[in-house]
Amino acid sequence: MSETRKLSQQETMVRGTAWSTAGNFISRLIGALYIIPWYAWMGKNGAEANALFGMGYEIYAMFLSISTVGIPVAVAKLVSKYNTLGQSETSIYMVKKILHIMALLGAIFAAIMYIGAPFFASLSHGGEDLVRVLRSLTLAVLVFPSMSVLRGYFQGYNNLKPGAMSQIAEQIVRVIWMLVTAFYIMKFGSGDYVSAVTQSTFAAFVGMFASIAVLVYFLWKDGSLGLIFGKSSTSHLVIDTNALVIETVREAIPFIITGSAIQVFKIIDQFTFGNAMAWFTDYSNTELQVLFSYFSSNPSKVTMILIAVASSIGGVGIALLTENYVKKDRIAAARLVINNIRMLMIFIIPAVIGATILAKPLYTVFYGVPQGQALGLFVVSLLQVIILAIYTILAPMLQALFQNKKAIKYFAYGMVIKLIIQIPFIYVFQAYGPLLSTAIGLIVPIVLMYREIHDITHFNREAVKKSTLLVCILTAIMGVVVWIAYWLLGFILPEGGRATSFVYLVVIGFIGVAVYGSLALLTRLLDKVIGSRADILRQKFHIY
Repeated sequence: MSETRKLSQQETMVRGTAWSTAGNFISRLIGALYIIPWYAWMGKNGAEANALFGMGYEIYAMFLSISTVGIPVAVAKLVSKYNTLGQSETSIYMVKKILHIMALLGAIFAAIMYIGAPFFASLSHGGEDLVRVLRSLTLAVLVFPSMSVLRGYFQGYNNLKPGAMSQIAEQIVRVIWMLVTAFYIMKFGSGDYVSAVTQSTFAAFVGMFASIAVLVYFLWKDGSLGLIFGKSSTSHLVIDTNALVIETVREAIPFIITGSAIQVFKIIDQFTFGNAMAWFTDYSNTELQVLFSYFSSNPSKVTMILIAVASSIGGVGIALLTENYVKKDRIAAARLVINNIRMLMIFIIPAVIGATILAKPLYTVFYGVPQGQALGLFVVSLLQVIILAIYTILAPMLQALFQNKKAIKYFAYGMVIKLIIQIPFIYVFQAYGPLLSTAIGLIVPIVLMYREIHDITHFNREAVKKSTLLVCILTAIMGVVVWIAYWLLGFILPEGGRATSFVYLVVIGFIGVAVYGSLALLTRLLDKVIGSRADILRQKFHIY
């Protein structure tokens, strides 16, 4: 870890942020692009297959969150602490002990998920097919907690490169397994789409071997492999491991609860939609799976990329926000709040509006020409991203200001509202109901968190309003230009299948980025985010 130690604090933060953002974005992008051939190979069962896949992954993600209980963050924190104190032996001892604990937790939760698969499938209205999918994911639940400890170990040295590289390797190998098995089963094998989906979810376990291999390589390169997995030379040390775990869970619970809000809301949708629709309508189970795919599984491949990038952009200053708050430098803290919100708005509003205008070609590239309610539900899901992204920024920001209890309380308010209106909204709006109830449920904690952050830091709300208004004006201008370009391109190249839709995305997308980027430079909106670099860009593109 000597290389990381030589870096200044600022360089380490910038480097870590770059690797974290790159790993997050690239892995999400890979995880989205695979759906194009995969969905096509599923043929007429594409929507049902993706619904099964999405249902399985939502429950799997819930088990991953519970089984790791925030331990990786604690490992990073404690590794950093002990190494700073010159107690590297204690650091290694702690990692060894936590690895043992996490291996046990992984086994326990994998067993629970395997045994409870029929129960979760019943709640999701997924039937025996979903049971097979869920059980294929249990091996991944077994391995993931231990793997996450190794990522936390590197993070403790402010070295995020191994974690990012392992994340990318995991996705690449996972997607290769998914595509190869899906192609073989659907083209040369039985043609059973449920078997193909089961192999695609089992790929999560296969991908983790690649992730572990990358982490082990960096441990070997770093000289830590023998220390962690070799014979212990730290048996003389005594640490109250139970107290460590209890303390870690106590610290991690608020972040787990508020950070998994989107996940929790999606689980509520999964457990209520099929059952409620079965009460109110005469849709078949297959038709309900298709509708679930239209409003949940299909849009999430695109929306989660936007949310991940927005979170990375807006979350850059979270650690510094805590630092300034502890130092009682309210002016600097207020400035960071404004910058975080401003950075989020500058990205998320034009991205969502642009994607909404191009919703049809965007959907077609991923899933083929939209059928039935698919396009309408896709558009509403895209617009909902603005609300989801704002929440994902405000929640950790409030916790960075040591308001964990209020963050949990506000999230609870939103969840209760979601639960209260969920069934009535499904009755009235059917497949649109879960999307609308999520939006309303999250608006409540967003308003409360925004007010609380202002009460603590006294940031200039007018500055936020003016920046957001300017972003909206520039986005509106961009939207008009993009819509006109979209309309004109239709005379030259009529919309059709995936190939023409891809051309639409590239051409119109480039026009949208160019227009918005030029306006942001011309109005000096970008100066408030990237500073003097905006002058360089203006000179490069001759914008004055």
